[in-house]
Amino acid sequence: MKNLRTILITTLAVASTSLAFASPVVEMKTNLGTVVIELNEKAAPKHVENFVNYVNSGFYEGTVFHRVIKGFMVQGGGFSKDMKQKPTKAGVTHERDANMAAGVKNDRGTLAMARTGDPHSGTAQFFINTVNNDFLNPPGRDGWGYTVFGKVTSGMDVIDKIAEMPVDPNGNVPKTQIIIEKVTVKK
Repeated sequence: MKNLRTILITTLAVASTSLAFASPVVEMKTNLGTVVIELNEKAAPKHVENFVNYVNSGFYEGTVFHRVIKGFMVQGGGFSKDMKQKPTKAGVTHERDANMAAGVKNDRGTLAMARTGDPHSGTAQFFINTVNNDFLNPPGRDGWGYTVFGKVTSGMDVIDKIAEMPVDPNGNVPKTQIIIEKVTVKK
């Protein structure tokens, strides 16, 4: 009986520890539907922390998917409905090595950090790959690639709908606004 009690206590302790370190899941409600994304702390702990901080501050509410390239990706999280870029915090250090160690790639449905030519310039803007984009994987064309920090687990049909929206040919901006209404951390 004592051994059974010890086994149960040990099992519960291990289970609660596993739950405490589970990667966060976020729910993104858009005017086209809801997308659920599991973040990957192992592959990009700094990017996950950065993204969760923006989510918890309400930063993404009222932003839009401002760049849509069919057969490539959809990008959002940086511009308000009036297409003004929102001020952000400093960029996040690129996590190329953690991505490579975790074996994550810019595959269909993954969430990655948008950035400028500076690999450490990613702030709030993100993109969701709509196809496998191997050329974005580290080391990429510039020696860095693009940091993957999550994956869509539900709502890829919404992302596909966004990817099919007609865009302004001069800037890949959707002709109909795709609004991020609310983003929340679910666990």
